[in-house]
Amino acid sequence: MDTALYLRAMLSLVFVLGLLLTLSWVVRRFNLTAGGLPLGTRSKIRRMSVVEILPLDARRRLVLVRRDDTEHLILLGHAGETVIESRPASTQPAVPTEFP
Repeated sequence: MDTALYLRAMLSLVFVLGLLLTLSWVVRRFNLTAGGLPLGTRSKIRRMSVVEILPLDARRRLVLVRRDDTEHLILLGHAGETVIESRPASTQPAVPTEFP
């Protein structure tokens, strides 16, 4: 192979990387996103949170998720996800139950 060919390939690579860096800078500078909305226009209020995770065994776990004013109990496993229960979120924290 000719050294001119290697030099040409390296310069092409540097040019493409420079274009990517420039495009990245323009997106950050002008707050552009793929959806057309500027960055930072989304609400800062979190509407969803994971309340609790309970491992059942090596492959399954229960996850309690709160969204707005609703809690969803979800079973996650290797076969998929299953919503077990959806109900309005209680304002009182759950009281632990002791077994004899």
